[in-house]
Order: sequence, then C-alpha cells, then structure tokens
Amino acid sequence: MINLHSPVTTVLGDKGTKRKRITEGLGIETVGDLLLHFPRRYVKTGELTRVAELEQGQMLTVVGEIVHSEVRSHTDRRTGRLAFRVESLLSTDGPSLKMTFFAKHRHTADWRARTLAVGQRGLFIGQVSSFQSSWQLTNPRMVLFGAGEEGDPDGEASWIKDVGVFYPIYPLTKGVESWDLQRAVAFALTVLDDLPELLPDAVREEFGVADIRQAFEWVHAPEERDQVERAHRRFRFEEALVTQLVLGRRRMAVRALGASPRTGGQGSLLAAFDARLPFELTAGQHEIGAQIEHDLAQAHPMNRLLQGEVGSGKTVVALRAMLRVVDSGGQAALLAPTEVLAQQHHRSITAMLGDLAAGGMLGGADEGTAVELLTGSMTRAQRTGPMSRMASGEAGIVIGTHALLEDRVGFADLGLVVVDEQHRFGVEQRAALTGKAVSPPHVLVMTATPIPRTVAMTVFGDLETSTLTELPAGRAPIQTTVVPLLEHPQWIARVWQRVREEVGKGHQAYVVCPRITGDDLEQGEADQLDLDEDGNLAAPTTPPVPLSAVEEVAAELAAGPLEGLRVALLHGKLPPDEKDRTMRAFAAGDIDVLVSTTVIEVGVDVANATAMVLLDADRFGVSQLHQLRGRIGRGGHPGICLLVSHAGSESPARERLDAVAGTTDGFELSRVDLAQRREGDVLGKSQSGFRSGLQTLRVLRDEDTIVEARGCAAALLAGDPDLLDSPLLAVAVADMEQSRQSDFMEKG
Repeated sequence: MINLHSPVTTVLGDKGTKRKRITEGLGIETVGDLLLHFPRRYVKTGELTRVAELEQGQMLTVVGEIVHSEVRSHTDRRTGRLAFRVESLLSTDGPSLKMTFFAKHRHTADWRARTLAVGQRGLFIGQVSSFQSSWQLTNPRMVLFGAGEEGDPDGEASWIKDVGVFYPIYPLTKGVESWDLQRAVAFALTVLDDLPELLPDAVREEFGVADIRQAFEWVHAPEERDQVERAHRRFRFEEALVTQLVLGRRRMAVRALGASPRTGGQGSLLAAFDARLPFELTAGQHEIGAQIEHDLAQAHPMNRLLQGEVGSGKTVVALRAMLRVVDSGGQAALLAPTEVLAQQHHRSITAMLGDLAAGGMLGGADEGTAVELLTGSMTRAQRTGPMSRMASGEAGIVIGTHALLEDRVGFADLGLVVVDEQHRFGVEQRAALTGKAVSPPHVLVMTATPIPRTVAMTVFGDLETSTLTELPAGRAPIQTTVVPLLEHPQWIARVWQRVREEVGKGHQAYVVCPRITGDDLEQGEADQLDLDEDGNLAAPTTPPVPLSAVEEVAAELAAGPLEGLRVALLHGKLPPDEKDRTMRAFAAGDIDVLVSTTVIEVGVDVANATAMVLLDADRFGVSQLHQLRGRIGRGGHPGICLLVSHAGSESPARERLDAVAGTTDGFELSRVDLAQRREGDVLGKSQSGFRSGLQTLRVLRDEDTIVEARGCAAALLAGDPDLLDSPLLAVAVADMEQSRQSDFMEKG
C-alpha cells in the first residue's frame, strides 16, 4: 500500500542515479515530499509560446513546432570519418530557432529526424545563441507531445502521450528534469491508496477550499489557471489553520495556568509616580495601560506583546505595569539584550522615578522601592548586594541582561517579566526567567521594530498584541536624505559640514559605522544583504569599497573635517565601564559627535542629538535603519539623517535606502523590509521558537488567509478544545507542536 509516508523510490521507477539526485539534491524522501514539491511555473501546451526579444546566452523554455528537419552528412574533423547531423527549425510565436543534433551513425540521425518530423510539437529547453544572423537553441532538452518512438539513443527527448493544457516546470537540481518529476507525480496520484483529509467538511465548505486530492491534481496538472490558484489556496489555508491552532492551544494553556492577581492592593507607588510625571500620557498609553492593568488583575498569566514606533513611549507603559506589581507586593524584572541598553534603562527609569527609586534608603520616598541593575560584567562583589536585595524582596524592580537568567539569581516573588526587544531573545531565554517565579509570572514583551499584523499573528500569535501608534508631544520631524557617493563623491564634504552646523547650534550628532576596525569582517565584506528573487546572495553590481570602521572613522574625523569638535567612539568590544562613561558623557553634552556601531540602535535616549550620519547605510536592513534614525529628534528639535552609500542607483540596496528616506512610518517600512527579505529571516527560531520559516504561506501575500484561519481556529477550539471531532487535524497540530517543542529543546 502506497501512502504519503511511503519512500519516494516506490513511485520513481527510474535508475538509481536519478533516484539519488532527486532524494539528495531536492530533499524529496517520501511520496508526500514529492507531491508537496510544487511547480514554480507552467507552460501552456496548446499554443506556441510567445517569444519576445532574444538575448545571447538566454535560457529559454518554449512550446514550439518543427517546420523543417533534414539529415546532413559531414566529415568529423577529429576522426576524419563520415558523421551525421540533424538540422531542424523550430517555430514559435516569434523568432524561429535552429536546432542541430550530431550523430555518429546514420540510423541514429534517421531516428532523430523521425522524432523531429515536420508538425511535431513539444516543449524545448535550451540556451539561445546567435550564429550567422540566425538564432539557435543549443543542446536543447525536450518533451515531445504524442505517442512517438521510444528508445532515444542520446537520452535527449521524452514523450508524453496525454499532454495536459499546462505543463509544470519544477524547481530542479543537476541531472533531474521537470518531466522526471512530472511522470513520478502523475504515477503517484494514480496509485495512492488514500489521501488523508485534514480539513473537516464544514470548514472546507465555509471557507471555500478544495479537498486534498483535487488540490494535488490541480497544482500538478491544471487545465485552467484558476485551478492553480485554488490549489494553492487550499494548501495555504491548511498551513495557516494548523499554525493558528497551535498558537491558540498555547494561549489556552497559558490561561489554564494559575497566577497571582496583581491588583495594586493598597499600594501608592504607581499613584505617586503618575502625580510626578512632567508630561501627559498619550491616549494610546492610557488605553494600553488599562488593558495591562486588567490583565495583571487576572488569576492567569498575562502574555502580551507591546509594539510601537521608536519613541512612542513603551518604556513608560512598561514601568507603570512594573510599579503596579510592586504595589501588589511582588517584583518586576526587565530583561534587555545588551549592557548598553540595560544601563540606559536603569538610568532612565531611576531618573523618572526620582526619590521613588530609593526605597529603604536615606532620602528615599516612603512609598518607594529599590531599583537594581545586574549585568554579566559586574564582579562577584558588585553582584552581592543587588542579588541579596532581589532574593529578600527589597528590590522591587530589577533591570539586567542575560545575567538575570543564571541559576544562582533568585527572586522573592517575581510577578512580572518585561522582555525588551523580544526579537533578540529565544523563547527558552524567556522561559528561563519566568521559571524563577514561585507561580507563573505575567509577561510583557516589547519591540520597537514594527511588526505587520500577519507577522504578529503568525510569529507572536500566542501573545495578545497592543500597539502604540501615537508619538508623544515634543517629537520633531526628521529629514532623511540618501547621499549617493557612487554618483556624487564630492557630497561627503557637505555631510560633515552639516554635522558641524548642527553642533554649532548647540546640538550633538551620531556617526554610525558597520564595523569596529578595518580588520573586523564580522559585519564587513561578509555582510552582503542584496538577495536575488530566489533568496540567494546577489552578485555585487559595483566594485567593493572598504567598509567604514569606528576606530578609523573617529580618528579621521577628529583630525580632519570635524577637527576641534569633541569626538568619541563607542562599540560593543569596549570594557563595560568605558561604554557606560562614554554614554553618560554623551548624555551630559560633554561629547559633540559619537562615532559608534549599531550598539546605539535601541534604548539610547539623548534629547539633544539632532543629526545622524549612517556610513555604508546599504549594509543595514530597513528596520535597523529606522531604529537607528529614531535616536534623533527626541528633544523637540528637528533632526537630519544622512544615508551615505556607494550602492548603485538600480540596486536593491538603493531601493531600501530610498524607502527609508521616503517615509518615517515604521509599519509601512516593516512591510517593505519583509517584502525584500526571505521570510525565514523574519520568522526565524530566535524570534518565535518555531521552525525557520513557513512552507507555503507568505505573511504579506496571504494576509486575508491568515486572518480567516485565525478566526476558524478560534471557533474550532471554542467548541472542541482537544479537536476530538477532527482527529487528522489534531494529529497535524500535535506534529507541529512536537516539532516546535523539539526546536525549543535543541536550543535549551
């Protein structure tokens, strides 16, 4: 009995070499893998292919008709013996193409001439070349339509007796042709004993999706183009539904856990903080704050994603949630991905709290609490005090890096975990921190990287999502300009002149480089971001230019165009105390120009900084550029961001820069970013704990399908939480849950 789990060798029926190439080269091991190896396009067989202008060396796939064919003899120059060739002329809906086939023997040439008789139609694949003002199809491979002769002595042709309306062209590997896969698929569909139908009849009827056998037949042998779309609709909906069921069950499992409600009790810390705020909260901050307070008061854990534009005020929202938990007698921990960001959070939170951050200390407010910092670079002696106050409960708020995850770090009553820049952490790191709580803590994850709605549903679908869209009062506009040095190398002088002008107004500037030193290649030449349409690295269109490095650029600027200004450098390899001193000095206005790597991408808040120069800006992604740009214009003064690049005007890199220069809408840019990159980069393990990517879904293209599937999943789980009425669907959900748990375990 042949089923989807049977080895693919049961339907290949070919020589061992071909089987090996299919299984190893294409990763097709089972019959199910074969059927899910979809064609990448289709050629219409009932009419000659319309051929536009041809180019030398072009690979061509056409349906053509033989209009002339004859055998000619010649003397083989190498052997001096009589040899033969068949010269044929292939007609298309466009230029005709000459084809020449060589043969050592007359009977072979005669056989070829019979197969390529006048009127014979077929699919021809080969490289186009021009010779003596005529176009030729060199060494073509072919599928001939009709019941022709078998026994091709050269293995160049294949016959199809019952040709369909559309012929499938598959993704291939060396030594495998589309007709090899087409024949295997056609045979598999005739011998499969059963195709399991995951989707209940009621679901297929409600959402208008085809049954599984019909979908496979339509995708591999369509008679109408609409059938291809309907087939893909089926597979995308199925994948979206299974994914949303996994996420929905995860949400249900979290809700089933018991948690200590954090209602604020009789505490007055949050009220005292609100009374001292020097600004009005935005409507969005009020609304999301109320959502979070409601979640914290429940007897099950909050699991919420807070996303928002750079500078939209997420930290204030998170701090108010932490104070609510402290008022309830618990503790809150904020996990940051870098020491620079952890230190910045500690400075800004203690500054916002004022004497409320000195609870238990001389001069501290009566209703205050202790705010502690814990990072990996702290010595054992430096850690002793904070860790003791964390374990005793004296420290209500703890801010730290991965050091918070260490086994010896403990809490008295951890009630809330805030994870900043969630995409920097894997799910197992979040679990390591929440595991330190006596009962499951509430969780708030934050990201300043705007996430398209369907990505939030697909990657963070186990979280409830809140979005801050307003910017607080005082945020000034930022003018972003691309500086194309390939076309205008002299413009770099004006870049540094603009920096001087901003400093002359009493402001400060960032200069961001992709590397630390000239010898550092970690983010240098190896960090090519341009991809072709298949997601492979594209060949550079311009000569390589040495990438800017912090140490060299800082020295050159201080001795050259920015001489006389206070220039300092910052990067991740500096000692932690030096990084902290530099950031404090920059925040205090003691540094005019900070030359840095992307270590300042998130969390750095210096209101007086109004200018940013991004050198080799094409080496950064769209979202990263938007994040970096968000470091300026935070103090009410207009900002200027200059994207310096050697990328050519027609390159994908330049398209990215133009997109960033064209809008400051982070959500629009997030869609541009996702559209230009492989989705595996966006849906990777580090973000979601899921497998590296989706199989048939595309989160932008299939937005409507994902929304439908989420609603369908919610309805199914509401009436049948264990999917007892849909056993095959339950198995698929369990398989996906197990594979994702396996990914989690592998990284733990």
